[in-house]
Amino acid sequence: MNPSKHKMTVLSQIFKLIPRNLIPKLAKKHGVDKKSRSFSATSHVLSLVFGQLSHAIGLNDICDTLHNHSGVLTTIRGAVPPSRNGFSYANRNRNADMAEDLFWTVTEYLEQCSPNFRLQGRHYCAIPRRFKRSINIVDSSTIQLVANCMDWAKHRRRKAAAKMHLRLDLHSFLPSFVVVKTAKSSDPKEAWAVCAGVKDGEIVVFDRAYVDFKHLYNLEKRNVFWVTRAKTNMKYEVVGQHSSPKGNIIRDLRIKLTGVNTSKWYPQEFRLVEAMVEINGKMKKMTFITNNLDWAASSICDLYKARWAIEVFFKEIKQTLKIADFVGYNENAIRWQIWTALLTYILLRFIAWQSRWSHSFMRLFTVLRGVLWSCLDMFSVLECCGTAGRTSRMRAAPELAYLPGLDPGG
Repeated sequence: MNPSKHKMTVLSQIFKLIPRNLIPKLAKKHGVDKKSRSFSATSHVLSLVFGQLSHAIGLNDICDTLHNHSGVLTTIRGAVPPSRNGFSYANRNRNADMAEDLFWTVTEYLEQCSPNFRLQGRHYCAIPRRFKRSINIVDSSTIQLVANCMDWAKHRRRKAAAKMHLRLDLHSFLPSFVVVKTAKSSDPKEAWAVCAGVKDGEIVVFDRAYVDFKHLYNLEKRNVFWVTRAKTNMKYEVVGQHSSPKGNIIRDLRIKLTGVNTSKWYPQEFRLVEAMVEINGKMKKMTFITNNLDWAASSICDLYKARWAIEVFFKEIKQTLKIADFVGYNENAIRWQIWTALLTYILLRFIAWQSRWSHSFMRLFTVLRGVLWSCLDMFSVLECCGTAGRTSRMRAAPELAYLPGLDPGG
């Protein structure tokens, strides 16, 4: 079966998912339109999205390819191909807050168009089935940069890096909150902003790099359940035993902090669970803490194990989209590219949901990348691809998460 023809290119069909008047509206809101002459904000966003979809290797790659297809490009909302200097100038000087605003507005628009997109779009197979409430996974990913070109992001003496702090909705596998800053930004400090939108009764899971007892007590007062790993130097006293050891559970205790400051920051007792957990085929002892006193100890271990889902998300973003190689060197250009990568991700995820795509995200990306300039119906193209009909299962495990430039955290 061959894909059916379409009057628009696949690139145009993808870009059409962004409301027509949204980019000019946001450009006016953020003052970008005042710096736009022949190279409009729409052309700028389209060029960056194309760079993501084509996996372009630099400014020249994007500019040359778009110039070669300038006739087709004008049919996409009157877009024009950029010059190398004009494109570079736009990335450096146009307010990157517009790209962030565009990502969240498009995400909200797609969810309004299809309410089941977030509810039924994609499921992580390792979600503990007994948890029906929302599960939020919080973590950060370090993005290595070139130190001698990026003084704003100096992280160490000879290294530079940006950091993406993210809250992932485990049920939809979509980001709920994102912060992009330099790698010097502290995880515990950013946790306040990342978790600000977590609602009463929801669950938030993070690694011990985010442990701040002031913040944990704030979550407790907001009736938010939290699960994390205990730091090795945590000082506490045992108040009582919560449940008897069973299976891989070594200890299940109720504890209270005794540190000079921590006892003031978190005055209430909470729970400590020590268990043997399998990592890379070997059993390792791990200690978890949580403010929930009702769950089984095994459920707490399962919840923390589900935290590896966010590493799968970071892997998809870094391996598939253009997060490692940048087309600009200053902070503003980096933010434009990261937010456009997230925008491209959400557009592809929506296409996958609409087409009931049953294969991996990477394969969806490669299939569409090969036909960007073809006048084919993209859903017909996706229907013709693949021999396996079953739904692919996402598996998050430590051995899958160690990638160049990816910091797995604590």
